[in-house]
Amino acid sequence: MRGDDVRTAALFSYVSCEARVPLAHPLRPIRSVVDQALVDLSPAFERLYAPIGRPSIAPEKLLRALLLQAFFSIRSERQLMEQLDYNLLFRWFTGLGIDDPVWDVTVFTKNRDRLLDGDIATEFFQAVLRQPRIKVLLSDEHFSVDGTLIEAWAGMKSFKPTTGGGNEPPASGGGRNAERDFHGETRRNDTHASTTDPDARLYRKGRGKEAKLCHMGHLLMENRHGLIVDAVLTPATGTAEREAAEAMMSRQAGRHRATLGADKAYDAADFVACLRDMNVTPHVAQNTARHSAIDGRTTRHPGYAVSQHVRKRIEESFGWIKTIGGLRKTRHRGTARVGWMFTLTAAACNLVRLPKLLAAT
Repeated sequence: MRGDDVRTAALFSYVSCEARVPLAHPLRPIRSVVDQALVDLSPAFERLYAPIGRPSIAPEKLLRALLLQAFFSIRSERQLMEQLDYNLLFRWFTGLGIDDPVWDVTVFTKNRDRLLDGDIATEFFQAVLRQPRIKVLLSDEHFSVDGTLIEAWAGMKSFKPTTGGGNEPPASGGGRNAERDFHGETRRNDTHASTTDPDARLYRKGRGKEAKLCHMGHLLMENRHGLIVDAVLTPATGTAEREAAEAMMSRQAGRHRATLGADKAYDAADFVACLRDMNVTPHVAQNTARHSAIDGRTTRHPGYAVSQHVRKRIEESFGWIKTIGGLRKTRHRGTARVGWMFTLTAAACNLVRLPKLLAAT
């Protein structure tokens, strides 16, 4: 017989969020990895909070909520709070009970900014990789590096001359979005700066590309399973990619010889010499437009061709971070805050890939 279309609201609910999440849901193995990493970070959390006073948002719940924002491409903290209010899956992952109230958006963002002081994003990123079942997946011999541009949360109209840098032509029309003709005007990073995000720099990736206000994100990938082992964000400069690669490789443990695959933007004599001083073989693509620092001593080995083939997998991580993680154009301002979110999104990218890798091993 046909059922009745009658809505009945129960006074009590006897089913928890845990019971409503399927046992085979992909977030379950991710939650176990995240919980273990957060347990390891408990001493770092203790140093950030006073022993007395009114309790704030638990940092564990705050980080889980930010990971959900990256997993499900939630574009703002306000929308994240809305999802936490009615989405039982989000409540289960974050650690909220079915009757617990969600946080105010302003309170949530203020507590998130507190974690900047302890560099918790980097600590969480490394805590995930230090777990024994994940550490065995990583290669400590073969790596790849690359950089990408993260568009800043600042418009080109905010890029104005600094003190002594020249006079700005007057804008026509009123209002906050007044029109101004930029044609024929010379704008440089040493004479101009953005009033919205002073840390953003005007940069273009290559010839024929438009210049944008942006930051530059860098990833170091191990070549065995394509997992990210280091992430850093720097101002966008012509030497930032090579400088970041040197810094990231110097942080890798071990004194044995390693290899580093990279594209032709890293083909510079000083960078290649620095890698060889660190006992790292530079598997860098040759820049045939000029004299290359990579010669037959490196290219004659079969491993050079393998590194050049595998290094392109790093673009998959950049693609996930920009499209799914929402960092094609950042919603934050300042190198510190954007870099914090870039590192946390890189950790989320690893977490998405780990369940299948752990199941296979």
